[in-house]
Amino acid sequence: MAKQALKKKPLARGILAAVMAAALGCGLLAGCSSNNASTQPADNKSASTEQASGEFQSNIMFCGSTSAYPIISSLASSFTDQYETWNKVDASFPEKNVSIYVAPGGSGVGVSALEEGTCDFGMVARTLKDSEKEKLGDYKEYEIAKDALTVSVNAENPIVGTVDDMSTDTIRKIFAGEITTWDQVDASLPAEQIQVYIRDLSGGAYEVFQKSVMGDSKVTDAATQSASMTELATNIANNKWAIGYAGFGAYNKANANGTKLVAMKVDGVEATEANIVSGDYKIQRPVMFVGVGEPTDSEQAFIDYIYSDAGIKAIESNGYIPSFTAK
Repeated sequence: MAKQALKKKPLARGILAAVMAAALGCGLLAGCSSNNASTQPADNKSASTEQASGEFQSNIMFCGSTSAYPIISSLASSFTDQYETWNKVDASFPEKNVSIYVAPGGSGVGVSALEEGTCDFGMVARTLKDSEKEKLGDYKEYEIAKDALTVSVNAENPIVGTVDDMSTDTIRKIFAGEITTWDQVDASLPAEQIQVYIRDLSGGAYEVFQKSVMGDSKVTDAATQSASMTELATNIANNKWAIGYAGFGAYNKANANGTKLVAMKVDGVEATEANIVSGDYKIQRPVMFVGVGEPTDSEQAFIDYIYSDAGIKAIESNGYIPSFTAK
């Protein structure tokens, strides 16, 4: 890592500033206060202001990956509901409201927000780029789960039961628009137009898929972009002739109440938990959050909660594979 640490800029915590900070990089802001969800932080002091004056940091903000979002958001809610004020977390902490805010927007904007100092932690569902590492300086990664991109089709597509495996090159050609109808995949299938669904370009999944499958090929302009993995999985489930790279967590959640999506093997390897953990399934990625410098006392308390049994439960309930054993 680079030795030069990136200094956090003052975090906007007022009513208008909080909404603008979220809109700038992360879209919808999901706030957790001691009483209910809110887009308005409990007080107007920024984390950096509190730290500079020696005050306790009562507000924590996460921003970024839509894959990490449901995990961190649910943990923020349960942590807040359980403790309400920081002195109940630790008797040495002041009696201030626990305020943890989680905003989705994509891995790219999570890293950008962290670089700009408009969040405390950037949520990322891919590996960091060398250029990002250099800008962040004294950064720390907190991996919480393993995810994979399943090459999924609609369960009603007649390809199910006929073809269960695709080569990387076939997948590349489909997503590049070189193969455009299902009969070109297998002659027994109808000549229906293939509808390609992808994450939007700010999502970590887009970059992971580009690196793992597409290489120098460009995804077809005809592909429909989705704002989140949940939306992408829903789009595939609602279109008989769809194909898309649904995340392992989103895939499992979509099939929780009946099979809506069917994942193709990739080069003969199925997207199972064992194959993802072993690395045999090639289209995979980490789910993590990233911070700059050492965490504050309040940040560390919430990080410890994330890496507890509560964190494992939240990760598994969202269909992901935990990257840790509970402390």
